[in-house]
Amino acid sequence: MRLLYTIGIWFYTLGIRVVALFGHKKAQLMVKGWRTDRVPAAGNNGERRTDCAWFHAASLGEFEQARPVLEAYRQEHPDCRVVVTFFSPSGYEVRKNYPEADAVLYLPPDLPHSVRRFLDLWHPTVAFFVKYEFWFNYMGELRRRHIPSYLFSAIFRPGQYFFKPWGQWFTRQLRDCYTHIFVQNEESLQLLKSHGIEQCSIAGDTRYDRVHQIAQAAEPDAVVERFLGGYDGKVMVAGSTWPPDEQLLARLRGSKEWFPGRIIIAPHQIHEEHLCSIEALFPDSVRYSILKNQNNPSNQKVLIIDNIGILSKLYRYATVAYIGGGFGVGIHNILEAVAYGKPVVFGPNHRKFQEAHDIIELGGGMMVSEHPDVSFLRKLFTDEEVYRAASDACLQLMRRNLGSTDIILNTIES
Repeated sequence: MRLLYTIGIWFYTLGIRVVALFGHKKAQLMVKGWRTDRVPAAGNNGERRTDCAWFHAASLGEFEQARPVLEAYRQEHPDCRVVVTFFSPSGYEVRKNYPEADAVLYLPPDLPHSVRRFLDLWHPTVAFFVKYEFWFNYMGELRRRHIPSYLFSAIFRPGQYFFKPWGQWFTRQLRDCYTHIFVQNEESLQLLKSHGIEQCSIAGDTRYDRVHQIAQAAEPDAVVERFLGGYDGKVMVAGSTWPPDEQLLARLRGSKEWFPGRIIIAPHQIHEEHLCSIEALFPDSVRYSILKNQNNPSNQKVLIIDNIGILSKLYRYATVAYIGGGFGVGIHNILEAVAYGKPVVFGPNHRKFQEAHDIIELGGGMMVSEHPDVSFLRKLFTDEEVYRAASDACLQLMRRNLGSTDIILNTIES
């Protein structure tokens, strides 16, 4: 089975190289990243270090889950080098200068020669993988070298290939290769144990720790403050939106008797065509980059965020937060808004997200369809008692899920 897996990875890698030749930007970035050799001669302060902790995340979202563990581990082990790898350019390009790492790299393809070369170069003494990262040649080689490896913030479901009749080889890799698996919930724990994987425990989701850190450290945004001016009414912050989300918001805005008077939209993609489509839906809008260069408050009622990296601190200005992605592959991070105690609204594709189910159950959020029943949403904007109960539910969810980082590190150290 390992041979078949390796052949599959070889063809996948070849496919990326081929599409890179035809100008695919993400593929080109990956291929270029694979060619980059970063010799670990010294740490951030120039000194040689013997220990090395390797953290791997698929993309930016998973990296944000890793950050609390990475930074706490580094604080406890200040003499340890840290190398971070990404699979996706969307993670690497944003965090390639991350100051807490001695190196940030693309993960070389999961082929035996690339795996051995990477491990020979960095000599990690411990490896951490986040949520859904299963690279079986890396896992096998780490086991052969007796390097402890951990998976955290993981979620498992019965329909995954590990638990299919033909997936026994993959299940054995989980059992034999990971030193310990930290899962988010009881269902994942029982599923692993029912398949003979005993080195697992519940630690929750480290994203709660991360978004809590962000909310505590968030500072005011001068441009948004100027946009709001003296406005003291209701505000909706719509984060990581896609066209179906923006079209729904435009339709909901027709209910002027209750919909908020100000909207802040932070689209998931900020290329010019997408920004123009949002402006067509909201003629009374202004872009963040334009308002930034103005000295006077804006008369427009919709602010379009046309940059990356500030969304998490914008939720502080929300009355209610709309989280995009629910009409596509899945909702984006709702916890960034929940950390501020902001009720959340999102589309129907949220089944794979435990926190979405939890917040609906507690009454801190709601799911909307293309033709939604907006009675609860209307109450969030018009009924102070309903709003306060929803906000308290969000804060309750945060309180009961903080501490995942400490659980993970205490278990590892013990």
